[in-house]
Amino acid sequence: MVKQKQGRSFVEPIFATDDHLSPEGRVMEVLSEHLCRGWLEGYLLTGRHGLFATYESFALVSASMTVQHTKWLEEGIKLPWREPISSLNILLTSTCWRNDHNGFSHQGPGLIDTVLSKKGTVARIYLPPDANCLLSVADHCLRSRNYVNLIVIDKQPQLQWLSMPDAVAHCTSGLSTWQWASNDGYVEPDVVLACPLWRRWLRHHLPELKVRVVNVVDLMKLYPPLLHPHGMDDTAFIEHFTIDAPVVFAFHGYARAIHEVVHGRPNTPRFHVRGFIEEGTTTTPFDMVVLNHMSRYHLCIEAMRRATRVRGLTPPLIAECNDLLARHAEYVRANLEDMPEVRDWVWTD
Repeated sequence: MVKQKQGRSFVEPIFATDDHLSPEGRVMEVLSEHLCRGWLEGYLLTGRHGLFATYESFALVSASMTVQHTKWLEEGIKLPWREPISSLNILLTSTCWRNDHNGFSHQGPGLIDTVLSKKGTVARIYLPPDANCLLSVADHCLRSRNYVNLIVIDKQPQLQWLSMPDAVAHCTSGLSTWQWASNDGYVEPDVVLACPLWRRWLRHHLPELKVRVVNVVDLMKLYPPLLHPHGMDDTAFIEHFTIDAPVVFAFHGYARAIHEVVHGRPNTPRFHVRGFIEEGTTTTPFDMVVLNHMSRYHLCIEAMRRATRVRGLTPPLIAECNDLLARHAEYVRANLEDMPEVRDWVWTD
């Protein structure tokens, strides 16, 4: 395959010190969310495909344009004479958890709430957990028509959970139970965890706890089918989340979004959601999740508090998690980086 490289479009005089500028350049560079979004919408109307990659916080600058395009699609698909157009694909990077050099002003996952409010006929939200899932989701979104696809993943190094075939299967189903991270043995678990990271700590420290790990990549799968075409019926919902086991959910955005989506499901008070709670600053990645009470230690404490069968075993382990949080607070302020056991952590059975 021949790779082509284009210069940046520039019509002013060009000097020897300039970098890849050309009057014939086809790359247009500008720091304006509204302008870039307008370019993309016009580009899609020509029948071509596009991707709007932006910082998560900056996407809110053009949120009204996302709303307007979604409403236009909602009405346009009712017209039999209008040809389908390529979907508007939004890729959010530099998320509230990993924007590193930017502070509280750049920490806000609110575009998820904006897209959630739109009709299921056109709105889609994807939260790929690793690079292979991102490839699968992007492939689907770039081939789709008449949708607004919101993809959320940061641009920092990620743990790779799934092989490419497994990632495709996972993304195709929208959510799945990760048996390799669970130990419930296909029986009723003590607790359902919607995040794999902290399962490792529980497996090592409290093997008596029966845990099922469920990962959601297509957020709309949690909706009932009546509200979204991707939604699953109660039978499938119970198959993954059971009918009465407590569910501890680590979510990228504001916790209330999950409560909104699962409203009407069996026994929803058992869903205990942790997410962004408007706490942040320029700090380390792990300190950001600590500030928002959704670190692996906070989530382990929550899971142990909710698992009544093993409650007699949990007090010393909860105390250990609190001690680790205290040690983190001291370490991160003294060293301006996360503790080695957090920074260098890898999954092991």
